[in-house]
Amino acid sequence: MTHPRLLLFKWLMVLIPPVTVAVGHILLTVGHSLTGHTVGSLAETLLVTLPMTLLVLVLSYLFVETLFGVLRRLQAEALAREQDILTMNAVMRERERLSRELHDGVAQLVAHLLLRLDTIKELVESDRPRDAGAELERLHGVAHEIYDDIGESIAGLRTNVTERGLVRALQDYVDQFEERHRIPTSLRADAAADRLPPLAALQLFRLIQEALTNVRKHAAAHEATVTLTSDESGQLHVVIADDGLGFLPIPQTNGKARPLGLMSMRERVEDLGGTFQVTSRPGSGTRVAATIPVPRARKEAEPAALAPPAR
Repeated sequence: MTHPRLLLFKWLMVLIPPVTVAVGHILLTVGHSLTGHTVGSLAETLLVTLPMTLLVLVLSYLFVETLFGVLRRLQAEALAREQDILTMNAVMRERERLSRELHDGVAQLVAHLLLRLDTIKELVESDRPRDAGAELERLHGVAHEIYDDIGESIAGLRTNVTERGLVRALQDYVDQFEERHRIPTSLRADAAADRLPPLAALQLFRLIQEALTNVRKHAAAHEATVTLTSDESGQLHVVIADDGLGFLPIPQTNGKARPLGLMSMRERVEDLGGTFQVTSRPGSGTRVAATIPVPRARKEAEPAALAPPAR
């Protein structure tokens, strides 16, 4: 909707020229009458002034509508360029995170796998088949972990949050997570989650995916829960909790947590203008919580001024 002050300014631009013309013509007529010039009766003056005023009014209206139409088009183009920039920035940050995850996760596991292969080779050459068999069993576990990590990454990249909506995409992912890893996982979300802009929804999806990946890899949990609830202040509260082993969070450095991929999760929440917190103790499970502002309507995509009426 158009801002009330802007609407007032628009109608002032329309009305001031014809009012000025009408008042000026009447004052000129009165002035001539006072000085003794013959200019006709008041009725004749109004017959001349009224068509002139209407003509100026129409021309003013057309001019202002054309001007505001141009301004709206310029605004739409500016918003589109801004959205493109935001999308590119988000893509670049996502690539950096993915690169870091591959380096800290899959790359390290592959390096460990290569090291175990060298060990097996040495054991075989030393005629120690039993030890080599034990190493092969451990190697099987490493290969299985690599497979799970790659599967999680592919599942996250394939998910189309924009088309399906955040809640439906999360439900599908939670169902697949539970089926693949045999960890009972429940999802509870209200409709406010689907009001997030597409980029914010994708960031939140990836945040929950990373939190559940930590549950799978480190928690040894019997169950996990994911909740997304909103409050009256327009905040979305996201909690991923498990009943697993828990851990002692390492003290933060420069406001960012280091272990278990928490740095990436914190970055995502801060990019959305939210707050992030991890609560955990050994033997008491882990609770990852984030609070994110949620737009009340689609107004966040358009400034109050110059915006066309909502469709």
